[in-house]
Amino acid sequence: MTKGPGRGPAGPPPGRKRGSDGRGPRGAAGRDDKSGPGAARASGRQTGSTPRPPAGRADGAGRAGTKGGGARRPARGGTVPAPRKETPRKETPGKDTARKDTARKEKPSGRTGGAATALKRSARKKAPAKGTAAEGRTARNAQSARPKPDGAAPRGSRAGGSGRRPPPGRPPRSRVPFHRRDPLKRLNVGLLVVAFVLSLFAGRLVQLQTIDSGQYTEQAMLQRMRELTLPAVRGDITDAQGNPLAMTVEARAIFADPSLIKADRRQPIVNALAPTLGLNPATLLKQISKPGTRFVYLAHGVRPDQARLVSSWNFLGIGTLPEYRREYPNDSLAASVIGFVNDTGSGAAGLESSLNGVLAGKEGWQRVEISPEGQHIPMGEDQKRPSVPGRGIRLTLQRDLQFKAQQAIEQQVRASRAKSGTVIVMDPRTGRLLAMASAPGFDPNDYADSDRSRWGSPLVQDAYEPGSTGKVVTAAAVMEHGGVTPQTPYTVPDKIKKYDLVFHDSHTHPPERLTFAGVLAKSSNVGTIMASESIGPQRLYQTLRDFGFGRRTGLPLPGETAGLLEPPTRWSGTDRYPIAFGQTVSVNAVQMASVYSTIANGGVRVAPNLVAGTVGDHDRFTPAPAPERKQVISAKTARQISDMLEGVTTKEGTAPKAQIKGYRVAGKTGTAEIVNPRCGCYDGGGYTASFAGFAPADDPRLVVQVVLQDPKRGSHYGGDAAAPVFKDVMSFALQSEKIPPTGSRPPIIEIRARD
Repeated sequence: MTKGPGRGPAGPPPGRKRGSDGRGPRGAAGRDDKSGPGAARASGRQTGSTPRPPAGRADGAGRAGTKGGGARRPARGGTVPAPRKETPRKETPGKDTARKDTARKEKPSGRTGGAATALKRSARKKAPAKGTAAEGRTARNAQSARPKPDGAAPRGSRAGGSGRRPPPGRPPRSRVPFHRRDPLKRLNVGLLVVAFVLSLFAGRLVQLQTIDSGQYTEQAMLQRMRELTLPAVRGDITDAQGNPLAMTVEARAIFADPSLIKADRRQPIVNALAPTLGLNPATLLKQISKPGTRFVYLAHGVRPDQARLVSSWNFLGIGTLPEYRREYPNDSLAASVIGFVNDTGSGAAGLESSLNGVLAGKEGWQRVEISPEGQHIPMGEDQKRPSVPGRGIRLTLQRDLQFKAQQAIEQQVRASRAKSGTVIVMDPRTGRLLAMASAPGFDPNDYADSDRSRWGSPLVQDAYEPGSTGKVVTAAAVMEHGGVTPQTPYTVPDKIKKYDLVFHDSHTHPPERLTFAGVLAKSSNVGTIMASESIGPQRLYQTLRDFGFGRRTGLPLPGETAGLLEPPTRWSGTDRYPIAFGQTVSVNAVQMASVYSTIANGGVRVAPNLVAGTVGDHDRFTPAPAPERKQVISAKTARQISDMLEGVTTKEGTAPKAQIKGYRVAGKTGTAEIVNPRCGCYDGGGYTASFAGFAPADDPRLVVQVVLQDPKRGSHYGGDAAAPVFKDVMSFALQSEKIPPTGSRPPIIEIRARD
């Protein structure tokens, strides 16, 4: 292979001018003796010498005078390449500019100046051995300097202009011919890729539609399905004539879907709903902010007009549902008996609580599909179980009589500044309770604003010592089993000592000669103790039990107390004496009213009853079972006690204020000490003033019992504090029940014994 020239392309270095004959200017003397092959390889030149033309190209024609003679030959004996056309270049006047050769960039040896620099470069650029990298570069340079075939344009050149030359020292890049691939193969590959992707989709589709279809269907259904409660219509509570005391009216429930409520809309919703519905703002905000919740109740029993107002605001995530609300049209009338229904629709006090299972009915449910926007999806899943309405309750109470009794006891509680008071009106023949009033009371429509201590029914929940009203039981026992008659005489002092205890009458007096009827009329504790000694403790205890002491009445009112009556085995040596005059035992107001009903009914005890029956579909009335009846004492004994009780309302008795003009009235006062819880004694505990009686005495139709707990203003005696209330209520009851006077003359009661 022919080696290329050792130097770059021919032509003068940048900045060198050619002579008129086409050759560059020759150097001065000193170069003639250095011509030849050895001189061609010298890389340096002396300072101030004229630069020689680069090796690798022949001098022009007519070039002579060079010492050594003949044309110059290449450094390695290769062929001399043909001269290349020089592209004219612009030169900057007065300044030598560097010129780029077509093969490589050559730095003129005269640029450094100085013999030492020339010698160093000459030493670094010695010709390498054959086959070295330097020879390879020289060959490549020579190859690149070869002339192109005729008609062939240089690589990268454009038609009509000079092409771009490759950079110095880099061989030209060979053009790779483009071969089009087979289009059928490309199509087949594309189809395979598409088929693979489609197979993935098909597999996933099969998994969703068959293998996991049940799971995803269930999850989707759970997201859309919502179970709504279908409330049952709660039964009404009416009086004996069907007048509503508690009724159910149409209402709305307000609910929220927290998942639809955005964070920036929560506070405006709270600001609007809280004051309108009477809700706690903090609780409401917490309810509508629950994560992962789609349904939560905000309020129940909202009036329809309020619900329409809430709906008009169009809050996203807030809605209403139809339900029912409990309403009490007579406000506080019989509230202690009826009770109330709380916000959840459940009875919370009184009959509403104890008879909740009858009144409430059975709720139903409905499952519907709901869209994410909270709308019912038409033709979606819809399952329904209808609700079962509750049954109505008809009571034995009479609304007008109940109103009068409640009005009378409220007035007396305020006038006497008593802690509380109760009034009971009862039919002794049937045991029906016609009125059950207590004070102070509350309004069940706004029970939350009242004192919780008033929510109960003191008529059955509060136990008290009956005092002298309990002496009728002792009288029945000694007359039925001890041989005592109304005329049995006793010399009664104002106090008596039994063992280590001394018992007193309510007031001091000299010893009196009284009949047993007089003992009862004057309510003497000492005389009662003396009469009770005719029977033993067991007989006294059994008579008290027969009259209902120590056992519940069975009324459907929550929290009833049975009172206190210990068996004789637990009595101390002196317990039988205070028990005889109504202390050391306790009863509730209904129990005591039942005692006097038994006396008025000829000795037959009819269990007190409050519910007359239930009302079902189409207002069909189902009466309650007949109350229990028991003969406690003989009719004769009952009649004798009734006559004795008429003496109590005479001028010589303790309750002349209980008399009713035109009617014969029998009754008994009671003034019992209240146990002081601080010391467990009677000192400073106050008094219970009471009166129980019936009329007409010769044909009893009504029993009225009045109790005042701890009256502080005026007299604390039963004849003064309770008897006037009895007269007021009994007079109204006799008129409302259209009970005429009997017109019979009262018996003559011998109060003082004859010598």
